[in-house]
Amino acid sequence: MSVISVPQEFNEDELYVDLRSIFGQSLYLKCEGFNFAGSIKLKAAAHMIEAAERDGRLGPGSIIVESSSGNLGVALSMIAASKGYRFLCVTDSRCNLTTRRMMEALGSQVHIITEPDDIGGFLAARINYVRALRASDRRYVWLNQYANPNNWMAHYNTTAPAIAAAFPALDVLFVGAGTTGTLMGCARFFHQWHRPVRVVAVDAVGSVTFGGAPGRRMIPGLGTSVRPDILDESYVDEVVFVEEADAIRACHRLARSGFLFGGSTGTVVSGAMDWLAEHDTHQLTAVTIAPDLGERYLDTIYQTNWVHGLYGEDVLGASELSA
Repeated sequence: MSVISVPQEFNEDELYVDLRSIFGQSLYLKCEGFNFAGSIKLKAAAHMIEAAERDGRLGPGSIIVESSSGNLGVALSMIAASKGYRFLCVTDSRCNLTTRRMMEALGSQVHIITEPDDIGGFLAARINYVRALRASDRRYVWLNQYANPNNWMAHYNTTAPAIAAAFPALDVLFVGAGTTGTLMGCARFFHQWHRPVRVVAVDAVGSVTFGGAPGRRMIPGLGTSVRPDILDESYVDEVVFVEEADAIRACHRLARSGFLFGGSTGTVVSGAMDWLAEHDTHQLTAVTIAPDLGERYLDTIYQTNWVHGLYGEDVLGASELSA
């Protein structure tokens, strides 16, 4: 029996799904959505807040402010509520309605950016708003997940060691690239591990993180319009890019087998399966990470009209359509 006093004390870190029966390739999917924040972002949120408290940047009267596409905002809302802080999440119009309502239910304020920056898109516009806010009032404390080393250190200290303990013979690890916190934490850990592990980053087409051309991205979570400061490509062995339509197909294929995951999971699973199909995977141990579950995406990637309106009516076949 587990008894907790604050929500961030609980996180299931040892659950994996074997995807061989669904996709025909051996790939273990680490499920990170089983906590009160509903995503892997709980780890980064907790590490960044605790570090800010230790450094004296965060204290009584502080207002936490952060730019987030959704999941980190929920995690920060939860921890802020448990610790008595005020929190303002700066997001944009692509953030799922359910996610916004969750943050508000937890007592947070949500500011929605409706116009992208001419050069850096919605992310740059969000960051510009945060910077203006800080300049206007010293009470605002920006954790800055895009440049904060405690973002990747959270996964260096927790996510990567958990994978290493579960799969001591790990050969290849696929990690989705958003802020690159999970990617950098895991890549740095396995870079100095006792055996070589190939770290493959999975990014969305339209993201500029690894030098790609900017393009439309409607699924929040992976990809950026501004390269994150914490990214160090020297730790990444390879990058795979995934079209959003392929990510949606992977999500619906998982759902048809009873596993409801979010858009980031569909992206990384699709990218991993493409990589595995092109390589000799005989006796290869491969793991990837599911950042969250699918309930927050019922009005988007699991809603037929939304999918057809953005990607065309032929994006899903009859066997893949889950709703």
